[in-house]
Amino acid sequence: GRAIEILQSGRLHRYNTIAGETAEAALLESEYAAYQEAKYCLACASGGYALHVALRSVGLQPGDLVLTNAYTLAPVPGAIHNAGGVPHLVEIDANYHIDIADLRAKAAASGAKFLMLSHMRGHIADMAAIVAICNEFEITLIEDCAHTMGAWWRGIRSGNFGRVACFSTQTYKHINSGEGGLLTTNDPIVAAKAIVHSGSYMLYGAHDAAPDTAVFDQIKLDTPNYSGRMDNLRAGILRPQLPHLDQNCERWNTRYRILETGLRAIDGVSMPIRATHEKYVGSSIQFRVDALEKEQIPAFLAECKARGVIIKWFGADQPVAFTSRYDSWHYLGDAPTLPQTLAVLAKTCDMRVPLTFDEADCQLLPEIIGEVLHSMATG
Repeated sequence: GRAIEILQSGRLHRYNTIAGETAEAALLESEYAAYQEAKYCLACASGGYALHVALRSVGLQPGDLVLTNAYTLAPVPGAIHNAGGVPHLVEIDANYHIDIADLRAKAAASGAKFLMLSHMRGHIADMAAIVAICNEFEITLIEDCAHTMGAWWRGIRSGNFGRVACFSTQTYKHINSGEGGLLTTNDPIVAAKAIVHSGSYMLYGAHDAAPDTAVFDQIKLDTPNYSGRMDNLRAGILRPQLPHLDQNCERWNTRYRILETGLRAIDGVSMPIRATHEKYVGSSIQFRVDALEKEQIPAFLAECKARGVIIKWFGADQPVAFTSRYDSWHYLGDAPTLPQTLAVLAKTCDMRVPLTFDEADCQLLPEIIGEVLHSMATG
């Protein structure tokens, strides 16, 4: 379809257009801004790049502390490090949310002026409490919505609580271009800086979901180019998916609820509690195998895999594939002691919920997990 037309045209670079043509990336930005109910949107090379640009655009300076939840994926602390910041890790609670009490204590004690809140695996914390803490301590909130595109909390879209939000369009996310990211904000200065940071040169007038030229005149000569644009090909892959996003979110949730019901019925398995006002997107599911000791979990994962069930584990002492624990990011320096987070992650298992699973698959998977767990717990 459109992606083939873009390839045939040869105009893959977002600023390579002919007279009267709007670049595919600019069209995507306008459409996603409308979907997200945000004034401005920037299409980026990756979600991690969007996080980096967001931090630089809100004024992060080298050495600044950035509060962030300890349960996240490696690109989040990586983006903070890349932007020159220093991650200041905050505990999580049993429901995989940032721990509000620890957040408030560390906000008060650290003097940090930035919070990069990762809605890890789609779990949305108490946003009213978080926004109140940010307001009290004059902290700028940046939302990592890689796992919450299409989600809501108390009637507000995830991403619309902070000064800037970042989304991912990597292969396993809710719309898929292989790699890519989106940044949204209602702040014209942040938007202008992000666009120039992304590598607009002086072609920012080619952006539609962007502030007026007068805003760019304030910042363009003081804002470095970090070259992280999205190309038209990836935008052309994403645009046809966007109208189907909400329907796909419901399809994920149908599968999630079947899996959740089956997993809750297994003795020795515990699940996070999801608030009724959290309209989540169940593209993955997390559970804890309380019936096993931590040392037994590798064997549990191996037996599940032998029966066709692929499960990740966040309690491993060494990182595996995409999965790592905060104390494996040695470049951050000595890891803080976060006993609550370690206790929660020690037995945390994680499964993707691909839309290629049908409802029968989602009924079968907990049966297999239950059988393996029962055989190990009683054997």
